[in-house]
Amino acid sequence: MRELQHVNKYFYKYRYKLLAGILITIIARIFLLFTPELVGNSVDVIDNYRKGITTDIDVVKSELLINILYIIGAAIIGGIFTFAMRQTIIYVSREIEYDLKNEVYQQYQRLSLDFYKSNRTGDLMSRISEDVGKVREYAGPALMYSINTVTLFIIAIILMFRSAPTLTLYTIIPLPILSYFIYILSKAIHKRSTIVQQWLAKLSTFTQETFSGISVIKSYGIEGSINADFEELSAESRQKNIDLAKIQALFFPLMIFLIGLSNIIVIYIGGKQYIDGEIESLGVIAKFIIYVNLLTWPVATVGWVTSVVQQAEASQKRINEFLKQEPTIKNNATESSNIEGTIEFNKVSFVYPDTNIQALNNVSFKLDKGETMAIIGKTGSGKSTVLDLIGRLYDVTSGQIKIDDIPIENLNLTSLRDHIGYVPQDAFLFSDSIKNNIMFGKEDATQEEVIAAAKNADVHKNIKGFTKGYDTVLGERGITLSGGQKQRISIARAIIKSPQILLFDDCLSAVDTETEEKILNNLRTITKGKTTIIVSHRVSSAKSADKIIVLDDGKIIQKGTHNTLIDVDGYYRELYLKQLTENQ
Repeated sequence: MRELQHVNKYFYKYRYKLLAGILITIIARIFLLFTPELVGNSVDVIDNYRKGITTDIDVVKSELLINILYIIGAAIIGGIFTFAMRQTIIYVSREIEYDLKNEVYQQYQRLSLDFYKSNRTGDLMSRISEDVGKVREYAGPALMYSINTVTLFIIAIILMFRSAPTLTLYTIIPLPILSYFIYILSKAIHKRSTIVQQWLAKLSTFTQETFSGISVIKSYGIEGSINADFEELSAESRQKNIDLAKIQALFFPLMIFLIGLSNIIVIYIGGKQYIDGEIESLGVIAKFIIYVNLLTWPVATVGWVTSVVQQAEASQKRINEFLKQEPTIKNNATESSNIEGTIEFNKVSFVYPDTNIQALNNVSFKLDKGETMAIIGKTGSGKSTVLDLIGRLYDVTSGQIKIDDIPIENLNLTSLRDHIGYVPQDAFLFSDSIKNNIMFGKEDATQEEVIAAAKNADVHKNIKGFTKGYDTVLGERGITLSGGQKQRISIARAIIKSPQILLFDDCLSAVDTETEEKILNNLRTITKGKTTIIVSHRVSSAKSADKIIVLDDGKIIQKGTHNTLIDVDGYYRELYLKQLTENQ
């Protein structure tokens, strides 16, 4: 139960509703326990008439009718309170589920980029859906049945002791045996529940990756191989669930056996005591049989509740593993920062923590507010890493980055990213309308601002050509669009927020040179007064920049402007001449 202590804060949050639910549960059980007493009284009335103690048949009928009406009334009132009990406690469990999912989701957003590189999407989704669902069952149905069982047991045992203490002691003999077996089985359930949840996460991850890469699977014609892998994985997952079900299946036969044993004890010991005169009336045996059978379902739910609690603890343990993690990128400033846009790299080196690959080595440059810089280099030279470090997706391994002469780690992280417009190399679009994808950069943007941003990104005409225009809903990751269209919508999303710093990571690679020229001409107007960095493989994207740096193997091998760099031998001149020849 140690892992489930995390949920206690939610129990405290909804304590008044839970207390109301507990009170309603107690009242419902009290009315339910009227029935055995009334049945026992009715049997005594009939037995007294048979023995001749009561001779008036009308009195007997009257007492029986009154008992029947009381039983019906108690059943109706008990049913109403039982309904209210479920509405109260189950409602609270849904509130806790909502809060816990939000807590997990907010933690996912807090964690740094390296967390997502070391954890698979399917596993993350499993923890926020399946695992939270298991915890909800503990906070709702398991709690409700536990309160129900405890209340019923306490009241029933008290009433039974008042009627026949010795018979009660004999009746509850199987309970310690039941407790022992529950303890043994619970340990096995906990262990197997953990394994089941782990395999469910593996299955979710495999399925998610298959759906995301379905175009690659189909193009390579490997559906058969993927199906075989899925069948093997699902077969193993099925076996783990069967192993868990085998243990859980032992509970109910055990419960029924022990309850049946209690009935036999009541009939045998109770009958013997009645014959010996230790029990004065036959009604005591009748109501004891009803008491034992009323306790059948609560006793049976002990096994189910135990199973639920064990599964919930296994799930909460998996959730806690993520909740306890701290982001490697910490927001060290509480007050918001006003960003002007000056960027300075001072002997910056960076090694990716997950692969130990050195992406940057002793990189230094300074970009004043409003200047544009282009970064040119081969694939893997560290160009994108420069942009990631400016957005503080990672912290430098050594050296220092300053924004407006302030160390970047001393700036408010939210303010820093609010002042940055970033267009990644791999344009990511959400499964939403084109309009909402552009407005992701500015949630309160007007229709006119959306259209203006699309025009500047040279994608307005394409959007108008769609049947629903800006209301066109995109497929997953924007799969319904071409690569160039996705890149241009990503550009529109970045420029609509009018940030002080604009970062373009090779975002024109999928468009033709004519479209590229149109977009660059528009960007020259938009980026006036804004600090801009353009990463590109094309000289055409870099030639108008105020500064150009060439990276190779994480080091700056050339610096200058377009005019100075084409006049000296080196990578930039070679690339310029090569692309000039290709375009002729």
